[in-house]
Amino acid sequence: MANIMAVLLNGIAQLEYDRDKPLSDHHALSLDKMDEKMDAGITLGEESIAEPDLDARAKFVASNLAHAIKTNNESLAAALCSWLATRLPELKQVKIDGTEGNFSIEFSFDEEYRKQVQVDFTPLH
Repeated sequence: MANIMAVLLNGIAQLEYDRDKPLSDHHALSLDKMDEKMDAGITLGEESIAEPDLDARAKFVASNLAHAIKTNNESLAAALCSWLATRLPELKQVKIDGTEGNFSIEFSFDEEYRKQVQVDFTPLH
């Protein structure tokens, strides 16, 4: 499972990206266009960054990913997840905690993601 990158919201898996599955040419081109847009600068919190490095870009993308998940924008969330997984090949988990206006994001490069298992609890009579 070493090639899986997962995005968790408040400890619950939202997205899983399998790096063993190749991106389509169209999808790869979309990610390149995202990079081109970020080349023009980004705003991270209150700070404008004219020439963002990979770290700033990853934080920017993760912040937008958190918003996309919270607003149920599945196609944008998938694209942003793909960007993180392909641009940060060692990234194993993106952990988003909190609420919309107040959340934290942590990148985990050393903690392998383990699929979550849903457990049905049936009350005993």
